[in-house]
Order: sequence, then C-alpha cells, then structure tokens
Amino acid sequence: MKLHEMNYTNGSRKDKFRKGRGHGSGNGKTAGRGHKGQNARSGGGVRPGFEGGQTPLFRALPKRGFTNFTRREYAIINLSQLETFSQGSEVNPQILKERGLIKKELNGIKVLGKGILTKKLTVKASKFSASAIKAINEAGGSVEVI
Repeated sequence: MKLHEMNYTNGSRKDKFRKGRGHGSGNGKTAGRGHKGQNARSGGGVRPGFEGGQTPLFRALPKRGFTNFTRREYAIINLSQLETFSQGSEVNPQILKERGLIKKELNGIKVLGKGILTKKLTVKASKFSASAIKAINEAGGSVEVI
C-alpha cells in the first residue's frame, strides 16, 4: 500500500447534513423548522433565559452580597509543611512552587502557625501570622517580609 492509495474506513466519515435541499433529502422545504412562528423565521428565536414574558428566574431571585474587587488572596502555607525542609535552608516562593507545596503565588504567600517547627529556617514570604513568627524565631530561624 502506498500513501496515495490510502482511504478512510467505510463508515468512519459522514457527509455534513444539508438542510433544505429538496424533499428527497428528508429535510427539505421547512428544513426541520416546522410551519410558521417565531422559530421558523430567519433571525427568529428567543434570547437565553427568556421565559415567554414571565419574569425570568434570574430576575425573580433576590441578589445577595457582593464581590470585593480589591480583595487580595494569598497562597497559604503552614509550619507543618515547612518541616520538610532541611536545617538552615532558605524558604522562598520559588522553592515552595518547585516543591509543589503551593500551586499559584496569587497575591503572595502567607505563613500560618499550624503545626510544629523544629528546624532553623530563613522564611521569606509576603505575610506571617503572629504565631508563625513566634514559632520560627523560637526554632532559631528568621522571618523576612518580601
């Protein structure tokens, strides 16, 4: 067999359905739109969410709350996760990302005080909780806000 002799397997390819091309096609004349009415016309039909004039559900339901567009979201890391680092090492956002401890940096990284830290580490992050700062300093490490 040569490249120019190759064909598709029978039944693997189907012709595009051509509406309104004669009654012999099985979908001629009205082309599956039925007779008259809004949906039979060109450009006809209703917009998404339209309920025939009845007040649509999205307008009938009450609105609640708002989205604060100035909100800053931080990637969270706990002290228990920092325990995986070796004694005296430096922890920064790039290393945390490489290790898979955080997925996205978002607006920065916040270190929280959950867990116990026994190793001396230099931790660089955007924010720290008071308990995290205390625990890192007690372990002999240092905290640096970036």
